[in-house]
Amino acid sequence: MEGDTLICLDYEVFGKVQGVFFRKHTQAEGTRLGLVGWVQNTEHGTVRGHLQGPVAKMREMQQWLQKTGSPKSRITAAQFHNEKKIQQLDHASFQIHK
Repeated sequence: MEGDTLICLDYEVFGKVQGVFFRKHTQAEGTRLGLVGWVQNTEHGTVRGHLQGPVAKMREMQQWLQKTGSPKSRITAAQFHNEKKIQQLDHASFQIHK
């Protein structure tokens, strides 16, 4: 079933996404959806990370990263790269990287 297929992808979110608890909210939403991976700030003022999980939950998270974010964030764009099917999860949880 397509929704049970595991995938991974990298993402980067642009806009006002630093200093607005974006990483904390991303970690909470990813964990709520049962996804694993990581999130971190970049020196360019963006937030980037890596996600792994079932396709259906990954699509929900992509929508969240594009449209919702943290309450005080202002997202102008979200890019997703390197999507591929995986056999198993490489991460045990969703981490915030400094």
